[in-house]
Amino acid sequence: MTGTPARRRHSPAVYRRRRLVLIIALLVIAGVIWLLIAQPWRGWGAESTGDDARPQTQNTATSLPVPTSPQPHPTGTGAVEGAVVEGTSAPSATPGATPTAQPCVAGDIVVEPVTTQDSYTSDQSPQFLISLTNNGADCTLNVGTSAQSFTVTSGSDTWWRSTDCQSEPSDMIVLLGAGQTVTSAAPLTWDRTRSAVGTCDDPTRPRAPGGGSSYHLAVEIGGIASTQSKQFLLY
Repeated sequence: MTGTPARRRHSPAVYRRRRLVLIIALLVIAGVIWLLIAQPWRGWGAESTGDDARPQTQNTATSLPVPTSPQPHPTGTGAVEGAVVEGTSAPSATPGATPTAQPCVAGDIVVEPVTTQDSYTSDQSPQFLISLTNNGADCTLNVGTSAQSFTVTSGSDTWWRSTDCQSEPSDMIVLLGAGQTVTSAAPLTWDRTRSAVGTCDDPTRPRAPGGGSSYHLAVEIGGIASTQSKQFLLY
């Protein structure tokens, strides 16, 4: 007599192994789902690049840098003693501290052109500075030489621009305290010649007439222009 043979019953050890494999598989799946949601590697990337991504330290402004340009006609400087004017009404920055102030609003900043004298004799070269005052809250502004310009005009004729022959311009973001006034660290000298981009090293550039001729200085810094020019005379 033939019949279906009886199915062999597995031992308890086989069932235990199967349950263990099933539990491990569930744990692996749960771990993968957690990784996809939490994405902990984002934190590792931020830690490794934290120093590189940190913004550069910004110092409280005490004075403004001075643009440089070649001088084809070296002459007397007409310098005024004590031309360096330090900022007022604001403490110096703590080393390593980064200001959290917002960029300055043009309406809160007053920019003024300054000449070291009201008139210059024939053997003196005019010297110029920028003065700016923050009438708003603490704010940041680019006062670097790349953000500065000095322009000399006589009537409708533009005689000289500091940007025509400026060398090595650079940015400098500083913190301006509320009510703070800062001025150029040193005066910028005009050699009394007409400037143009292609004549920076030309010793034959036309010389501005003297004899009591009237000229006006206008300045700009951080994208904010002076609202009034400063008159001076050349003799």
